[in-house]
This record gives sequence, structure tokens and C-alpha cells, in this order.
Amino acid sequence: MEQQDYEAEVLRVWAGSRDGSHDLGHLRRVRASCRQISTELDTPVDQQVLLAAAMFHDVINLAKDDPERHRAAVLSADHAVAYLAAKGMAPERLDAVHHAICAHSFSAGVAPVSLEARILQDADRLEALGAIGIARCFNVSGQLGRGLFDAEDPLAQRRDPDDQAWALDHFEIKLYRISETMQTAPGRRMAQQRVAFMRQFVAQLLAENAGDEVRDQAAE
Repeated sequence: MEQQDYEAEVLRVWAGSRDGSHDLGHLRRVRASCRQISTELDTPVDQQVLLAAAMFHDVINLAKDDPERHRAAVLSADHAVAYLAAKGMAPERLDAVHHAICAHSFSAGVAPVSLEARILQDADRLEALGAIGIARCFNVSGQLGRGLFDAEDPLAQRRDPDDQAWALDHFEIKLYRISETMQTAPGRRMAQQRVAFMRQFVAQLLAENAGDEVRDQAAE
């Protein structure tokens, strides 16, 4: 019932706003990844802190181009603590939830200190990789009016990469490198698997863009 209450509070705050990259599905996947990572670790994890932080980490969701975007994590942490305190969560757990939420964000620049914070950061960053990561990247780029990719030079071999113009450029500029920032061994393994899939996707995209796939089929 607790997790359902958390979801209801998040939906109340979002008030029907739609963001395909930050929706209830995203929160549930992050929560599931938190559970998976934590079960593979030998060190005990405070599941109450971890799962609460997972569900509230994006409760205050500001657009990527919002000038206050860098404050979204701390605003989410503040909201989570106020809600959880009213529900009777112990003060030491409130502090742990606040830190985990603040530390999950790229833009906040807060180093994760606790194990729960490291797990949440990994779980959230996994969402930027693999099939889900590809879908979310193109979704956000579409919202911001950016193109899919430069059809003349998809891999930016003759130009400077520019993810403000092309979604695909964001793979090389940021997304592939995420696997190097993972905080836990399970997180690194999962991230590397997802990056491998993304490279397969790019190879297929290049083949389709060049017409190689069509030529191969015609030759069969």
C-alpha cells in the first residue's frame, strides 16, 4: 500500500502533465532496477529509504530547457521529505532519502555517499541507456525541436558533434559515457549491456540511412 500511496502523491503533484520520458513507467522501472541492483550486492540496503527515493526522485519535474532544471533534484528531495515526514518516517531515514534524491541528478553535481544513493543514481542512469534510453532520447529531442540525425554525416565524422541539433549526436557526447560513471558492479554490468545494444541500433540505423539494407535484400 505504501508504494501505491507514493505513486498517488506523485501523480497528484504532476496534475495530469504528460512527459513520456518522466512518467509513472519511468519511476516504476527505476524502482525495479533499484531492487535488482540491491539484491546482487552483499552489503545490506535500507529498502524503505531506497524505494521511497526511487518513487519521489522526479516528483518535481522541470523541462530540460528550464533555467531552474539544476534545482529539480533538491526540490524533489524537499517535497519527498515533507511528505514522508507527515507519514511518520524516522528523521534519519528522511535525511537518507533527501541525499539519495539530490545525488541522483547529473545537473545537481552531488556525489552519492550512501549505498542507497549510489544504487538510485545507477538505476536512474540505466534509463538513459538501452532500448528505453534510445526511446527517451528521441522523445526529449522531439520535444525540444531537434532533428533525429544528420543524414549526410550521422556520426559527425566531418563536423563537430551537436546534440542541440541532432538526437543521435547525444549518444556519443553523453550517453555512451554513462557506463563509465556507474557506482555499483551490477549497475556497470547492466549499463555495458545496454550500451552494446545502442551500438547495434546505430549500426542498423546507418545501414538503413545508406540504403545498404535495401541493397542486401535485393541481392538475396
